[in-house]
Order: sequence, then structure tokens, then C-alpha cells
Amino acid sequence: MPSPSVHDVAARSGVSVSTVSRALRGVPGISAATRKRVQEAAVELGYTASPTASRLATGRTRTVAVIVPELAKWFFAEVIAAAGRVLAEHGYDVLLVELSTAELRRAFFTGPGLRGRADGAIVVALQLGADEFEALEGQGQSVVLVGSERQGAGSVSVDDRAGGRAAVRHLVNLGHERIAFLGIRHEPRSTLGGVPPAQRLLGYRDALAEAGLPEDPRWVLTAENSVDGGAGAVAGLLAEQGLPTAIAAASDELAFGALRTLRGAGLRVPEDVSVVGYDNHGLAGAVDLTTMDHDVSGQGRAAAHALLAVLGAAPVAGPRVISPRLVVRGSTAPPVDRAGSTLPP
Repeated sequence: MPSPSVHDVAARSGVSVSTVSRALRGVPGISAATRKRVQEAAVELGYTASPTASRLATGRTRTVAVIVPELAKWFFAEVIAAAGRVLAEHGYDVLLVELSTAELRRAFFTGPGLRGRADGAIVVALQLGADEFEALEGQGQSVVLVGSERQGAGSVSVDDRAGGRAAVRHLVNLGHERIAFLGIRHEPRSTLGGVPPAQRLLGYRDALAEAGLPEDPRWVLTAENSVDGGAGAVAGLLAEQGLPTAIAAASDELAFGALRTLRGAGLRVPEDVSVVGYDNHGLAGAVDLTTMDHDVSGQGRAAAHALLAVLGAAPVAGPRVISPRLVVRGSTAPPVDRAGSTLPP
């Protein structure tokens, strides 16, 4: 027995084929009574609209591109997963685009890109140039940015300067005066922008200035954003005279590397050196790391909802800015002098 067709549903409900299509797609302009009659006829006949036919009829792909600099990092995986769940709930597929090299990035923005492949794009942690943003718009894409802001696009970002300031304030409030900053250095091959790392460093400087503490240039370090990068940077720090009593890292991966090196050198954390990270990585609790949580999954969900609103013809909303929060665990404590007593705050 052949499967029921849209013509069968039209005959059963007493309307035209085009009305059936519009009613089942939720297009405005159909009365509630007619929509209900068509839906009931479709259920009675066991009719399911073809996704391909629906997409051809609407001119929509029902697909959203999520564009990231790299897929392997925890942050990007969390954003993609959270956004993907929201999009799936609304009937959208996800197209992943990784622009991990300058060559890939150039080819993507100068070529056909997403034309005919997606209805919109969520761009994560790529600081788009004006020509790149215009290229996406020229490809017919609605755009939401994660980690940056631009006029004409929805955006979700983090107040990273406030986050960096809060992390260092926590150390200052514990009584630390010799505080190092371990920041993110972007390698020449990286396609990432530099806004969040730079803002976190400014927050570090703000907190020192508020406390009347000098900044020691020897204690402002940068490294590739990885466990090995953090470990190597702190190994170099240990070779210097006058070890700081605390380290504020611009990411949890850097902090993980710092913990590895410090403990490998026989130093106690937090008794000898306190460490605070930034991200609330999935493994931060397992290593008892104090860190700044900036709701990574929430960024993905918020970006997806913002894009869905635009695709639903809502006006572009103003930028959403997330305030990081301190998560205190066991890697930070008041400094201890060499005799083993806690220094006064």
C-alpha cells in the first residue's frame, strides 16, 4: 500500500495542497480551525512531511552553522554541545565549521562559504573583521557572535576584565601580595582573536592597583593555552629568584599545567603557592582547582536562542554579557611563611 501523500491529506481535510503545506509548517495566515483539521487528517492518514520537501518549499535549510577555531578544546566542545541541544529541540541540524588555520579561514570567507547550506551562523571566539562579517551577511546568514560584539549581530560575551579582577581580588583578600599572572599567548598559526585574554590581564592589573601592589614584569607570563604550555611557563618561573605566593591563570588548562609543575618540584598547593584558574573546566573539581566560572554551556544556549529569535524574524537583541563567578576550592589559601605559619592577612 502506497504511503499517504500531501494530496491525500488535502482531500481528507477539504483544503488545497498549498494550505496543507503551510498548515503543517506553522506558517502564519492559517486559521486555528483549519490548521487543526489538517493536522488531524495527517495523523489519521499517517502522513509525515518530507524534511527535504519542506526545506525546498520554504527556502530554508533548517541548518545552523557553528564556526569555531578548533574542535578539540573543551570550551568549544561545551559551547557546541549546548547550542546543538537547543537547536535540535527546535528542529535544526548543526553544521560544524572548523577554521583552524589562516588558510582555511581565508578560503571560507572568500569562497561560497555557507550559501545554501545554512540559515544562520554562531561564530565562537573568532574576532571577525568587517570584511568577514559582510561575507557572512552576503551569504544570506543571520549571525550571532560568542566572545565578541559587533553592530548588527546578536552576541553573547563575558565580562572577562571583571572576571580577572575577581580572581586576583580573591588572592589579595587571602593575604597574597606576590601574585603572578599566567596568560594565553596565541601562536602565529592561531585564528583566535585576543580580546578575552587581554581583558583578563587588565583585570589582574586592576586588582593589583586597587590593593596598592606593584606589578612585577617577571611575573606576567604567557604560554600556549594548554596543560603543557602552563607547565613550561611555571617551570621557567621556578628558575627565577623570589617565587610568588600565588598564580592567577587565564584558563584552567594553564592552571592544570601550573599545578603539575609546582607539585613535581615538591611545592605544596596551596601552602607554598596558591593557584586560581579561569573556566570551571569539567576536570577543575577533580583537581580541586579554585576557578572562575563563566557559564560556558550557558553561552552556547544563549547564542542558540538569540539566533533562533532572529531566524523567527525578531529584531536583533542587544548584547548579552555574562558575569563570571568565583568557585572556591582547595587550591587557594592564605600564604604561609617559610617557618610554616600562616602569614597575617
